[in-house]
Amino acid sequence: MSETHAEHEAPRSFIRRYIFSMDHKVIGIQYLLAMLLLAVVGLALTVVMRWHLGIRTVLRPETYLSLMTMHASLMFVVVTVTPTSAFGNYFLPLQVGARDMAFPFLNMLSFWVALAAGLVLLSSLIVGAPISGWTAYPPLSAVGGVAGPGLGLGQTLWLVAVALLCVSSMMGALNFIATTLNLRTRGMSMMRLPVSVWGWLTAAVTGLLVFPVLSAGGIMLLLDRLGKTSFFVPSGLYLGGEVLPHQGGSPLLWQHLFWFFGHPEVYIVIVPSMCMVTHIMANFARRPIFGYRYLVLSLFGFVTLGGVVWGHHMFVSGMSPYSGLAFSILTLFVSIPAAIFAISWLMTLWGARIQFRPPMLYCLGFVSLFISGGVGGLFNAQSSLDIYLHDTYWVVGHLHLLFAMAAIFSVFAAIHFWFPKMFGRMMNDTLGTIHFWFTLVGAYIIFLTMHYMGFLGHPRRYAEISQFDFLKPAASAHTLISVVALITAGAQILFLFNFFWSLFAGRKAATNPWNSTSLEWTLPNPVPFSNFERDIPVVHRWAYDFELPGGAQDYEMQTAPGPSMDGQTGKGVPTEKST
Repeated sequence: MSETHAEHEAPRSFIRRYIFSMDHKVIGIQYLLAMLLLAVVGLALTVVMRWHLGIRTVLRPETYLSLMTMHASLMFVVVTVTPTSAFGNYFLPLQVGARDMAFPFLNMLSFWVALAAGLVLLSSLIVGAPISGWTAYPPLSAVGGVAGPGLGLGQTLWLVAVALLCVSSMMGALNFIATTLNLRTRGMSMMRLPVSVWGWLTAAVTGLLVFPVLSAGGIMLLLDRLGKTSFFVPSGLYLGGEVLPHQGGSPLLWQHLFWFFGHPEVYIVIVPSMCMVTHIMANFARRPIFGYRYLVLSLFGFVTLGGVVWGHHMFVSGMSPYSGLAFSILTLFVSIPAAIFAISWLMTLWGARIQFRPPMLYCLGFVSLFISGGVGGLFNAQSSLDIYLHDTYWVVGHLHLLFAMAAIFSVFAAIHFWFPKMFGRMMNDTLGTIHFWFTLVGAYIIFLTMHYMGFLGHPRRYAEISQFDFLKPAASAHTLISVVALITAGAQILFLFNFFWSLFAGRKAATNPWNSTSLEWTLPNPVPFSNFERDIPVVHRWAYDFELPGGAQDYEMQTAPGPSMDGQTGKGVPTEKST
């Protein structure tokens, strides 16, 4: 660990303090607010699509496909960026005892590049959003506007936004890794890091490995579109009354590149979400995390397996059955590190004195969604089943239940938990609880019904089903999903009201309102510019010394001297670990 901490001058102007700020805390809030804006737009597109599908047909097929593409792309950005770039930026330096990120200017630059990516993506809505879906499979996405609506300038802007997001993510990943490894305070050994820091570090390492693959693929696709190269466009393609000049490209090459990024991307989203939930859950269970060291080891399993199972997204591409078998087996191995986390959560909760405050409710909702969605993934891991289910609503339901809704519940938990430290005020518990139940029940009704529609063989991405006799039984399911989706979307107004009302009128928060143990809760509200104004704190224990016997309180802060359990399960013999 380095004794040198990143420092820069305190800003003197409004622009340098709140706009082009190099303070990691301001950048974290900027990320959070920007992602809230994109989420609202993505949710609005959902409302329009569900109104069209279940209540009244109002869209042309190409318009529906363009809205579907933009909804998926926007929410992809939201769930990718928010857990790590918003909360990680704000709290990782605080939790490791650093004054700022290792590279403050690079941190500021990563936000503005990410914001540019979001704005470019939104601009494609204005010029005509692409209809190629969030995966942008060629040759549809590679041959230009002649292929259909939105596949001209709109598709080009989409690819530029993806490239900018890759650049931002790589800059952020370098910062997270350097800060965690080099700027930890004295006593903060790797095995004393809060689990949340391990999640952000794992996401950074994974992103640094796979975002270059997506950026390279995106550049190649742009060259096919604008430079008439032939990376992804095959020979002899007939379109618009003529044979295209491309020679020898392979559309499957894009699928390999996209999913080599796309599956690890699942862990870039879900691993920091799992780790934030684990960290918050221990606080409200008032118990040490069960099996801390095994959780840390399982993160390496996620990184390793995430890079070798991309082919299970391509079972319907005509790959060799032997390759499909290999990817099936490797995919099933992913359930091992996931099961380690699930066992840890259940054992941490077993016999605990649970405090059912909104952050804990969202954590429990996350665990429920994660396990339910994970069970559905076992079906997709089998090539024989996936060939039937792959292009149906089953995959839509599975993706949203496990990937989207679980990640969003972790974000809700993190906002409610860290809101007092970020803004110095408390969010309203009653509104948070009402919002939680509406959102959880709505998510289950919507996405379990989609699983049922997948068993019916309902294809995804269909804008209208009345012409197909075999889909007529699904009409009532569409109506149910749409009505519940509209109610659930309306419930998000409760969250937005709670968030912005609490910013200005919420009850003022104490320094440590949750009686938590990690370093950020030693700091006053608001957190000073340099975080730790005088001396950097010294850590004497891990972040989960709860349920302590014989004391006046049931926890000890990481800065409290004395013996620590340091990752022992239960109430093992206290040990003083070397640092």
